[in-house]
Parts: sequence; structure tokens; C-alpha cells
Amino acid sequence: MKVMLVNGSSHIHGTTMKALEEMVRIFEEEGIETEIIQLGSKPLADCIQCNACRKSGECVFKDDGVNEFVEKARDADGFVFATPVYFAHPSGRIFSFLDRAFYSNGSYEAFRFKPGAAIAVARRGGTTAALDALNKYFGIAQMPTAGSTYWNMVHGLYAEEAPQDEEGMQTMRNLARNMAWMMRCFAEGKKHGIPYPQTETNACTNFIKRDNQQR
Repeated sequence: MKVMLVNGSSHIHGTTMKALEEMVRIFEEEGIETEIIQLGSKPLADCIQCNACRKSGECVFKDDGVNEFVEKARDADGFVFATPVYFAHPSGRIFSFLDRAFYSNGSYEAFRFKPGAAIAVARRGGTTAALDALNKYFGIAQMPTAGSTYWNMVHGLYAEEAPQDEEGMQTMRNLARNMAWMMRCFAEGKKHGIPYPQTETNACTNFIKRDNQQR
């Protein structure tokens, strides 16, 4: 089994990484392979909805790791999306990265029915708003969302402060254990032939009524 963890911070050894490292430690104890995708500080293009991915099956921007992430995601069993909180929302880079990863994947085949967890790290406030935004990726892609014994957040301004948030670190450990349990349950379900839920996709509506729909 494998979990992919996306660090939406530009700081390789910052507070967000401290939270992820606490989860990685538990995953390794549980015998689960991990890979951290560090977004870093290089420019990261936003999704421009050019729809080139509808023909090619991959994002038109090919130099920042999004396409490589989606390919690896096909073989992963769970995901953790972690973000620092600057202005009461996730970092712009993790939004850009995930928007393109999910949009270019079309039917979300690489992510569907795999557990996902969001993590927010802040000095003080804005964590719940950030978590709400990241959780929406799971909700649209039929991904069961993993929770813990508190909301998935850690507090600290500098990397050395994050481990001092004892309850935050405890939350990360319990979150990792919960995800490990969920992935094992899903694996057992596959082993015993339990099928995925039937998915309806025929209806696709918006709030604008066109003339030919009113007649």
C-alpha cells in the first residue's frame, strides 16, 4: 500500500512538513509506503481550462510535476493534501496544482474510492476555512474523507514550534492510523469481490435555462 502526500508549502522544512513527517512516521510503522510531493517555490501555472487534456489525457503544462503526480496517483491507495495558511485559505500553489491534477484526470479515475485527508497548518487562525476548501476535492471525486480526533490542523509559526502543538501532533498520528485502517478495509473489500458503487453520470445541469430547454 502507498500514500502520496502533497506539501503545498514553498518551504521544504517548514511547519507543514513537520505535520506530514509525523504522519509518515506512523504510516511507516503500519508498513505503508509513502511519497511526499514537495511543491517548492518554483512558478506553478494555474489551470486555464484550455481543455487540451480532454484530447491528450494530460495537462498542457508539462514542466512542474502535475502530470507525473497523476500517473503515480493511479497506483496509490490514499492521499494527504497539506497546506500552510497565509490569508485564511490554502496556499495558491496547492490550489493550482490540485485544480490541474483533478481537472486533467477527467473522470477522477486516479482518485476515486481512495481515502483522502486534508491538513492545514497555521500560526493561529484560518485553518478550518483552508480545510473546507481542500476537502472539496475529495467530495467531487468520490473519495472517502479521513478524519481524526480533532480537525486536521497543527499550529506553529516556525518549524520548531509545530512539534510543541501536542494535540496537533496527536491528531496527525491518529489521522494516519485512521487512513491505514480505511485502506486496509478497502483492500479487503476488493479481495472479497465487493464492487464499487454504481455511479450515475447522465445528469449535468446548470442554472441557466436556454430557449430550446423551455419549449
